[in-house]
Amino acid sequence: MLVCAASAAQHNQGLVLIISLAAFTLRSGREMEREISFRTECGLYYSYYKQMLQAPSIQEGLSELIHDNLTESKRTINLLQRMNIYQEVFLSVLYRLLPIQSYLEPVYFYIYTVFSLQAVYVIALYLTAWLLSGSWLAGTLSGVWYLLNRVDTTRVEFTISLRENWSLPFLALQVTAITCYLRPQLTALQQKVLVWLMYVTTFCFCLTWQFNQFILLVQALVIFTLDCGDFLTGTQVTTMYLVQVFGLLSVWLLQFCNSMILGSLVLSFIVAALFIRHCQSGLKTGSPLVRLAKLLLHSAMVLLLTVTINYLAKKALQLRSDEHIFKFIKSKLALGLTRDFDASLYLCEEAFGRLPLDTLERLGGTLLLYPYVLTLLLLSAMLAAAAVHNLRPKGCSAEERKGGGEERAAAFRPDVAYNLLHTLFYGLLAFSTMRMKYIWTGHMCAVAAYGVCGKELWTLLLNTLRCNSRVLLRLVRYAVPLLVMGCLYYKFWPKLMEELSELREFFDPDTVELMTWISTKTPKRAVFAGSMQLLAGIKLCTGRVLTNHPHYEDKDLRERTKQVYQVYARRSPEEVHSILRAIGADYVVLENSICYEKRHSRGCRLRDLLDQANGHIMDGPGENDPDLVPASHPRFCEAIKTETEAYGALFTRTFQNKTFHVYRVKKKSKKSSKEPSGAQ
Repeated sequence: MLVCAASAAQHNQGLVLIISLAAFTLRSGREMEREISFRTECGLYYSYYKQMLQAPSIQEGLSELIHDNLTESKRTINLLQRMNIYQEVFLSVLYRLLPIQSYLEPVYFYIYTVFSLQAVYVIALYLTAWLLSGSWLAGTLSGVWYLLNRVDTTRVEFTISLRENWSLPFLALQVTAITCYLRPQLTALQQKVLVWLMYVTTFCFCLTWQFNQFILLVQALVIFTLDCGDFLTGTQVTTMYLVQVFGLLSVWLLQFCNSMILGSLVLSFIVAALFIRHCQSGLKTGSPLVRLAKLLLHSAMVLLLTVTINYLAKKALQLRSDEHIFKFIKSKLALGLTRDFDASLYLCEEAFGRLPLDTLERLGGTLLLYPYVLTLLLLSAMLAAAAVHNLRPKGCSAEERKGGGEERAAAFRPDVAYNLLHTLFYGLLAFSTMRMKYIWTGHMCAVAAYGVCGKELWTLLLNTLRCNSRVLLRLVRYAVPLLVMGCLYYKFWPKLMEELSELREFFDPDTVELMTWISTKTPKRAVFAGSMQLLAGIKLCTGRVLTNHPHYEDKDLRERTKQVYQVYARRSPEEVHSILRAIGADYVVLENSICYEKRHSRGCRLRDLLDQANGHIMDGPGENDPDLVPASHPRFCEAIKTETEAYGALFTRTFQNKTFHVYRVKKKSKKSSKEPSGAQ
């Protein structure tokens, strides 16, 4: 009986173990399916949140990020210095401290936080529209427009952990704080509070997005233009510039003195603008023509000094991290064609192309575009008239007027002037680069709502029609926005409810199969080479070491990525093997979607960019530059599948499905290194 009891107990324990293993496998499979939905760089950023949660303690997790040797093979890098991932660190610490682990999984805590920030974004737009128009209906209308145009106002539905989804809500809050700061008759305490709000929101915006310096540069140009037009006081201009400076310097300290911030164009511009402004004390005095000439000279001097300071700063810091962006901008401005691989990667992506016209069609379909354009035209005409008026002498210098108090030089409201130039400048940026439209379209909702509900524009229109009265003005200001919202409700509410009831499922069995194989069949410290997008997912789902990744703001990493991508170029197996072994790769993953790419046109396929960079003619019919020559080797990603002796001696296929082929990179011994040459 004892033997039977022992046997039964062992059987039960085995059954429990099998059930536990099955449950663990099912849970792991679900987790992996969720994780591979974090595509490209989103997966890379989320992996650091996961890494912090899996660390034994917060201190050890931070130490792993500061001394990371998993993201780039054969290198130890400081991730907190290189990348903007403080939000992942903050969320992981918050998740550890809050008593929510038992009922809320880490991935949902992360997702809910990002979506909550989008609610903050809508609230910021609501407040901006309300402050501009003085009507709560404007705030409501801006929120409605933002939601109905979410295809063009946000990418959070598909790219949750993208940096802009963290940063743009803080930029919207900063615009709200600026709008409030530029309102008249503020007390000294209110001004101090608003300056601190501007600083905190600027700091949070800069901390969460690596492109902060370029966005702030556009904002600095807005401030500079308003200063030249005499729409702001000297105190306001200096304060807003310094808020940007201290926000950037605070991030510089937190990012372990990241040299890319000190060498940024916006810091050089602000230093130049403040210095020239201080030196030219009589800038806003004299006749209109004299003042206009002074302003043109002032602008030229600021531009020249900005370029000089930035050049010297980059030379002193030996900064080359952002040179690919300037090559991209140079090509965008048609200042010369480039075959530079890094710049071409950006130029060939749809997100970095010009704004497609169907965007305007969608914005028009929600009744957003038409009031926005009308508001823009009327306000621009009023701003131009005010700027001309400000050029005229007023009996005393501008500095004397400002020294006697915070009086305005023109009747045009400074808060409206700022928001007008903000939407104009970022609108131009959006038309030049589609990815930047998400900065413009959100603010566009607030400006259009102000146009529909604001007093100034309706007063101007009713005066033109000679039927202005207080009762009619009030009636129009409330009736028109309610009518617009009624039309939007009738047109979009059924469709919105249908979309909310629709459940979508992410399905990618080939990638799940690849990640499962890597997790179970390769060593934990194995090094993988491949495309930037795929490797980000490999790091998140398997924790393996990478050779390269999508965070492209590093000169050495860009060079390494170009070398890894030679697997899709026309190179010999010996050359590719030498490259991969030099960066420590144990496995290389080849993707059919890249090797036989059809998504881009000829000249923009990855293999075409590599061929041009290597001086080889491109595949298929079409023109080639006269200096390109035929390659002496077949395309590596195609030829390796033939498994001839030259390739078999250096690479072994270890996994394949209809999407991916994984090869183990053999360690080339002295004996094997002689055999291929003998065979040849």
